[in-house]
Amino acid sequence: MSNFQVVEHPLIQHKLSILRRKEVSTKEFRELVDEIGMLMAYEVSRDLPLEDIEIETPVAKATVKQLQGKKLAIVPILRAGIGMVDGILKLIPAARVGHIGMYRDEETLKPVEYLVKLPTDIADRQIFLVDPMLATGGSAILAIDSLKKRNANNIKFVCLVAAPEGVKALQEAHPDIDIYAAALDDHLNEHGYIVPGLGDAGDRLFGTK
Repeated sequence: MSNFQVVEHPLIQHKLSILRRKEVSTKEFRELVDEIGMLMAYEVSRDLPLEDIEIETPVAKATVKQLQGKKLAIVPILRAGIGMVDGILKLIPAARVGHIGMYRDEETLKPVEYLVKLPTDIADRQIFLVDPMLATGGSAILAIDSLKKRNANNIKFVCLVAAPEGVKALQEAHPDIDIYAAALDDHLNEHGYIVPGLGDAGDRLFGTK
């Protein structure tokens, strides 16, 4: 699992333990996903390139570091991925946001794509593809297929909770993609839900059933 990383920052792990609880309200759930998304972005953006620039402080001239102008895009897989976007934008406000819409066929458990709306220069951007759950891996694989069809090749997949089955499927389909998760859970149940997981992230984010 060389391209799979569990981000074990104490704040992420603490907030995730609250997020999993079934009694957490929609409002609290949304706030926690936002906060964990921001903390995950801090870790996932660790290798962004820097360059030296000269500035003037109130005291003297100085050579300091800034981001090298690498353009970023955050692409949530709809609908649950939306919950992670604002947190990342708080850290990286200049990032563009695209959208890939998927729904899961309840009989086949396979994802069906219904929307792709991306920045026109998506091929030139570092992409953070975000979805709270990596369950079967089907949605992530289809979303990355869509991005690669549009010549995007610098993609990181960021989720909160992953199942071993989803990680394996995504690695086999796209071995070049780095995968980041806040937790690797035990398994998928017969309904395709992650165990112990946190339930349906979309329903819990938006208060729907």
